[in-house]
Amino acid sequence: MTTLLPNAESLTQDGLTPYGLTCEMVQTPLGLDEPSPRLSWKLRSSRRGDAQTSYRITAALDRRDLDDAERLIWDTGRRESADGVLVPYDGPPLQSSTRYHWRVEVWDAGGAAAGRADSWFETGLLHPGEWRAAWIGRDAETATVMDPPDDEDRTDRTRHLLPCSHLRRSFDLGDRRPVRARIYASARGVYELRLNGRRVGDAELAPGWTEYDRRILYQTYDVSELLEEGENVLGAVLADGWWSGFVGFDSRHQAQHYGKAPQVIVQVLLDHADGSRRWIVSDDRWRERTGAITYADLLMGECVDARDDLPGWDRPGHDGTGWNAAAVLDRDTGVLRAAPDEPVRVTEDVPARSVVRRPGGHHIVDLGQNMVGRVRLTVRGAERGRRVRLRHAEMLADGELYLANLRTAEATDVYVAAGNSVEVFEPRFTFHGFRYVEVSGYPGELRPDDVVGRVLHSDTPLTGEFECSDETVNRLHANIRWGQRGNFVAVPTDCPQRDERLGWLADAQVFLPTACRNADVGAFFARWMRDVVDAQDADGAFPDVAPKLCIERGGAPAWGDGGVIIPWHLYRAYGDRRVLERSYAAMTAWVGHVHRHNPDLVWRHRVGNHYGDWLQVDAETPREVLATAYFARSTQIVAHAARTLGRDADAERFGALHEAVRDAFVGNFVDTGTGRFGGEARVAGGTQTGYLLALAFGLMPERLVPAAVAHLAADIEARGHHLTTGFVGVSLLCPVLAEHGRADLAYALLHQDTYPSWAYSIRHGATTIWERWDGWTEEHGFQSPAMNSFNHYSLGSVGDWLYGGVAGIDQHPDSVAYRHLLLRPNVGGRLTWARARQETPLGTAACGWSLHPASGPLDLRVEVTVPPGAQATLHIPTADPRSVHESRGGLPERGVDIVGSLPEELVVRLDSGTYHFSAAAPRR
Repeated sequence: MTTLLPNAESLTQDGLTPYGLTCEMVQTPLGLDEPSPRLSWKLRSSRRGDAQTSYRITAALDRRDLDDAERLIWDTGRRESADGVLVPYDGPPLQSSTRYHWRVEVWDAGGAAAGRADSWFETGLLHPGEWRAAWIGRDAETATVMDPPDDEDRTDRTRHLLPCSHLRRSFDLGDRRPVRARIYASARGVYELRLNGRRVGDAELAPGWTEYDRRILYQTYDVSELLEEGENVLGAVLADGWWSGFVGFDSRHQAQHYGKAPQVIVQVLLDHADGSRRWIVSDDRWRERTGAITYADLLMGECVDARDDLPGWDRPGHDGTGWNAAAVLDRDTGVLRAAPDEPVRVTEDVPARSVVRRPGGHHIVDLGQNMVGRVRLTVRGAERGRRVRLRHAEMLADGELYLANLRTAEATDVYVAAGNSVEVFEPRFTFHGFRYVEVSGYPGELRPDDVVGRVLHSDTPLTGEFECSDETVNRLHANIRWGQRGNFVAVPTDCPQRDERLGWLADAQVFLPTACRNADVGAFFARWMRDVVDAQDADGAFPDVAPKLCIERGGAPAWGDGGVIIPWHLYRAYGDRRVLERSYAAMTAWVGHVHRHNPDLVWRHRVGNHYGDWLQVDAETPREVLATAYFARSTQIVAHAARTLGRDADAERFGALHEAVRDAFVGNFVDTGTGRFGGEARVAGGTQTGYLLALAFGLMPERLVPAAVAHLAADIEARGHHLTTGFVGVSLLCPVLAEHGRADLAYALLHQDTYPSWAYSIRHGATTIWERWDGWTEEHGFQSPAMNSFNHYSLGSVGDWLYGGVAGIDQHPDSVAYRHLLLRPNVGGRLTWARARQETPLGTAACGWSLHPASGPLDLRVEVTVPPGAQATLHIPTADPRSVHESRGGLPERGVDIVGSLPEELVVRLDSGTYHFSAAAPRR
């Protein structure tokens, strides 16, 4: 898996040095179609107070030309600027299919020339008219499913599915092997390319899932080293994917949403040494036939009959008997756009932990980790025609797979052996959510090393690490990360196992702050936001899910609001102003939609499928309370966005509307002393989520805040330190408590291991976050299989607080891209130490604390790292602010300014650098 976290050695280099260069938030992107791509770099330095004061960017067509001023195509000159985040290219217009090498040089805090670093990006097809290829495939009107007479593995659903197409095209290069070769390709469906017997690229399930009627992504591949003199063969394997396979609820009726059969489009560009170019495209010269893949579906699984394999079909010299002319189906290329983020990839292999032979003769394999992907199975000694079946599940019931929660998803892969002594089966066009695999029909005893889980997800680079002294909390953090990886498959899905896997907006918006901690998801979410905007209806309503499928009504409160909250958070976390600009009109239209249908400013009408605080337990937050709170929050964010984008009139208008909605919330749902809801500062319904919304969104009158916090705390304490929050409230729970002086309760909830709690599932073996607090309980067993996923990230939104509230890495409310860090390590609970490290857009930030009771009065250690160019405000928790010392001597030290001393903490302002403080530990 890609990582942006630098190793320890790289952080010890002297002097200011740029690293982690990206273009459009991707390292060395191949095939951009952005006319003004943005360049970024991070900084490191071993010197305190170091910062960039100037930069210079140069670009050339050859890396060697970066040293030749006369051959540069772009030179910014020395620009006085501390900024290295998303600097737009403003040189001559970029040319299609061209690689640009670029270099950034920086000057340090003293104005001296410092380090430099090189990178590159490559453009794709910048203009739709450059596509010469056609969409080709099998004619869906004449295609039929050809089942072998003994195909016992077909079900009512899989009988709908067609065999996968194999397409090939032979072309001769003679003795003119090109110096450079690119393939631009996509599919309506999912595809895999082959060239001269070798796989092209490592993208899985390409091109992914988008609003296909508005945008289909294409991928760019460098195949310069795969071509040979003489005959070459380009091939493609094509499966249904999201285009014509099963997607969404009740999959018996949810197939062929976009088309009846998949199609592929391929365009090869060959550059020769003499400057000439040759194009090879998908057209009527391609040939097509079926092969070993009887069917492949994302929900149902994949069936491969190795007896029908086509040896050498993708190599020169293959006998073309049985191949038919491919059908030219369409020439509309207007929807094609270059993929702007990393694709889905196999990022890890998980070996089997155990294999148990069950009385029925089948084997149950435990991988030890609930994961998303597929299995690679080694089959030994199978006679020809032997059928081996793999079924996948997240849980066991009485030693067998628990399958009820999959609903109509079959999650079954079938392999029919060719009869070789050793064969390897690995599906290519499906994925499952599972920890356990049932293998039936296997010849002889299955060994653990015959089964490997292959982890699939969108390859968002890892950027964060968290660790503490409590192994249960560490397991919680690991479960959150595994849930994120497994549910970021082309879109941010709600679950990876059952017949759903949709991009729910509320799940995404509550989890996004945590996601941004764990990985660089900036490009991933910016791309998905285009689907969210495209799915907005004419009245301004965002959908509940994007791409918009299965659910046609306008978005519900907290769900539709994701279309406002997500771009704003992407701006704050990554400094991505462009995603804010591109989403702004849709954001204002959403607020206008809610306001237009609720002129009294209490959101009662046009609430879509109002889910409330979804899956909360032992409480019921009034839906109008939740809806109106989100109306206020979205309006406030739009006002902030307007001000950020320089739309002052809009900022004033939406600011005034926000204040009016806030007043309506107080007037309708907050007891201001009248006794309407049972006492001053009580919120209608009296639920934890109601108080959390009022406090987190700034809706509670200031004079009533202490009393509201007390009501919230009393509810938690009365329940024996248990939560009642669902999807919406859970992300606010620990942060709000800690912010208002009740970190003790936040920690009590974090450590709670009886139902309902995060640790309850861990105590019962969870390795991912469950969809419901009661997914399985000792008292009742499994919840209703109608909706019971064991890999669902929403309730894992507490991960943001682990980084920001426990270890202490956060940013000032007015900060963007972590330019002003707010470091607030929180000593509490059962923890004796905690630390986190996070790659911010500026560089590495770190914060951690540890207790050393044997050290005498100075028994707290706080260690922090501030990246060059950033500043930080550090709150050191201590029983005696006068006891604080810095390892280089007593305070103040260079780069350290005392800005405040409170009874329980010392507040210092830090320049960039690494700092080690010791102090008397805070009272606990």
